Amino acid sequence: MYGCETWLLTLREERRHRVFENRVLRRVFGPKRDKVTGEWRKLHNEELNDLYCSPNIVRVIKSRRMRWAGHVARVGERRGAYRVLVGKPEGKIPLGRSRCRLEDNIKMDLQEVGWGGVWTGLSWLRIGTDGGHL
Repeated sequence: MYGCETWLLTLREERRHRVFENRVLRRVFGPKRDKVTGEWRKLHNEELNDLYCSPNIVRVIKSRRMRWAGHVARVGERRGAYRVLVGKPEGKIPLGRSRCRLEDNIKMDLQEVGWGGVWTGLSWLRIGTDGGHL
């Protein structure tokens, strides 16, 4: 999770993170014995979520990314991190669909939370990993 604030997550990568997390949780909690048949079976995703009450890995990544973006927005325009965050790439544009930027991922995260304003003007963007805002 080190440096996850700057990861650009596609839907495919989000799914892969969830699959990895569920695989690890199944190893930690182990199989469950079925009450009717008496056979051992894997835990379902809902059962894993009930046993492990912390937010899932994708929510943690998104909340850390929004918290970091708020920090960088408060730092100001003269710092290098801000220019990297909101900067426009120069040079020749490759063919096909344009690549998603970190700023685009942050805007999508804020839309999921329900924020419709301009995110660079946010001075309150201190969303923690408690899962309260996501």
